[in-house]
Amino acid sequence: MKRRTFIQRIFWGLTGMGFLSGLYAWQIEPFWLEFVKVKMHIKNLPNDLVGKTMMQISDIHIGTQFDYHFIINSFKKAKEFNPDFVVYTGDYVSVRNSEIQYEALTEVLENSVKGKIATIGILGNHDYGTNWQQTEVADKITNMFKEHKINLLRNEHTTFNGLNFIGFDDFWGLNFNPELAMKNFDDTKANIVLCHNPDVCDLDVWKNYKGWVLSGHTHGGQCKPPFLPPPFLPVKNKKYTAGQFNLDNGLTLYINRALGHSWQVRFNVRPEITIFELVKE
Repeated sequence: MKRRTFIQRIFWGLTGMGFLSGLYAWQIEPFWLEFVKVKMHIKNLPNDLVGKTMMQISDIHIGTQFDYHFIINSFKKAKEFNPDFVVYTGDYVSVRNSEIQYEALTEVLENSVKGKIATIGILGNHDYGTNWQQTEVADKITNMFKEHKINLLRNEHTTFNGLNFIGFDDFWGLNFNPELAMKNFDDTKANIVLCHNPDVCDLDVWKNYKGWVLSGHTHGGQCKPPFLPPPFLPVKNKKYTAGQFNLDNGLTLYINRALGHSWQVRFNVRPEITIFELVKE
């Protein structure tokens, strides 16, 4: 084989591989949902909750950056698991055309997954609008969720069947107040914290809480080269990528990879819905 012919074949081969990889990252993986199952050991868990399931859905990012019907179709699949609890951990819209995203979010919420026992959530930074500075956007989304029987916790806690949920408002938003969220923390209860941004785990706000913190926000970077860390993560602590982390301060952090996308591209980071099985510690 002539040298010139060899080089041409290598060039077109690499070009073809690049095209197929780009097509995969744009049209296949962003819509290749994975249900991830995790055992959740909880201190003080009531006996009648052992074996129950809790589903985490995060970062649906309704707007115009991808076809939101993927979220609705994912919800239909999620309902087949018939979860006992469902928690939503923020970023329900993206900062684009507000009226379009509100209309789409209404349709999505009409198809939302509900828990047999309880359905609750928290806000993310995108739920505070442009530059995370629009309280009216957060209030509107909160009311929309309430109309669809989903209570968003904003530095509050609520208990269902002996399981107490502590909900932090978003770290980057205008209403972040972890002291208020943890004000009535009771170590004798079975507790779970919902906190959109995992960087909060590194703050001194936990009042000796030792337990699970469910987060989102990072999307796992959306693109991760094999054997390398994601090149982009919207967190200060770059070890907070995705999955479970047992932290030195006693927290067990779980970062959901997100169901939606900030932009329609994923590589080696499939969209995720997490299903936790509750286990007594």
